[in-house]
Amino acid sequence: MLVDLFFELRHYGLKVGPQEWLTLMRGLSLGLHDSSFTSFYNIARSILCKTEHDYDLFDRVFAHHFKGVEIQAARLNEEILSWLRQAKNLLDLSPEELAAMEKLDLDELMRLFEERLREQTERHDGGSRWIGTGGRSPFGWGGAHPTGIRVGGESRGRSAMQVAMMRRFRGYRTDMILDIRQIKVALARLRELTREGSVDELDLDATVERTCKNAGELELVWRPPRKNNVRLLLCMDVGGSMDPHSRLVSRLFSAAYSSRHFKAFEALYFHNCIYDEVYRDASFRKPVSIDDLLQKHDRQTKLLVVGDAMMHPVELYQTHGAIYYMQLNASPGIDCLRRLAEHFRRAAWVNPEPESYWRHPTVAGIRALFPMFPLTLDGLNSAVSSLVRGSGQRSTANRPVGSGAAGWASWG
Repeated sequence: MLVDLFFELRHYGLKVGPQEWLTLMRGLSLGLHDSSFTSFYNIARSILCKTEHDYDLFDRVFAHHFKGVEIQAARLNEEILSWLRQAKNLLDLSPEELAAMEKLDLDELMRLFEERLREQTERHDGGSRWIGTGGRSPFGWGGAHPTGIRVGGESRGRSAMQVAMMRRFRGYRTDMILDIRQIKVALARLRELTREGSVDELDLDATVERTCKNAGELELVWRPPRKNNVRLLLCMDVGGSMDPHSRLVSRLFSAAYSSRHFKAFEALYFHNCIYDEVYRDASFRKPVSIDDLLQKHDRQTKLLVVGDAMMHPVELYQTHGAIYYMQLNASPGIDCLRRLAEHFRRAAWVNPEPESYWRHPTVAGIRALFPMFPLTLDGLNSAVSSLVRGSGQRSTANRPVGSGAAGWASWG
């Protein structure tokens, strides 16, 4: 059973290896779990989870793997939860009445709670003993008690000592929507510290080495200071199908714009696909030709493109195929993208759409040119790693053939 749990955790992405597993086995052999299923859960989570990010995934896999296992303490069943879905009005008790209530310590509270779970057979509201709503009982919700356990429902009086059935670590998941601080932390890894400029910084290690070789006579060695040399070009798809993602992309832009980790930063706009021009403004009134863009930015500049990559195949593969009637693009969009991919040594594409939508033919065509990552915390970290180390090699397996006729057929 435990070996199956190990492989199930690995299958769903939790990075557990033989070392963690042997540590768990040793802990169990020493009796650290106290012969209790709950204790086994606690020791397994403390050993197999490396960071808070793993807690939610571990809880879900653990619950799925041991479904149907009877825990020594009585469980919250669906019948009790259904009784608690509609609460009576919150009691308005005076401070004297609250002070007169029996205050329970945590151990006694848990013992009574498990006892009530085993004994309760019907719904109760407004009482002082059973798990219910709107009463003086320490168990349930919508009532009033100075030391209680809220079961289900929502917080009202903010007086519960504990909350049953609450997944406390959900917010640490790394596939959640990014906030600006998380994006800044991820982008900070793009820094490239190189030594350039005037030689005015003392190299202590080299000075010690030279002095030792010089029989103790001091010889100072100077070097240029370390400076951040990273340059980032951010190209963002705007409008149309990107409107639902505007808030998320705005966070990415705000984080990059206010970051102090770039020697140079430039943000440009396009719609659906990059054609002969990109734009300095979202109203597309300040164009920058691709030729001028490539001349301005050398191969060391890092290119980050943000877009859903979903459009009609004609827009990507055909001359004059741009979605706007008056935009007569001289080169197909795929050719412009190929020029960018070949010019910049480090380039990545982040896509706000779920990966299940990436089967679209134009997405496949763009993925043949750029390593593509989802716009989540994990995805952005992978994109940054690609820009720093060049990981995530471009695949040619799904590259469209010729002018993209096969792509049109599959799209239709």
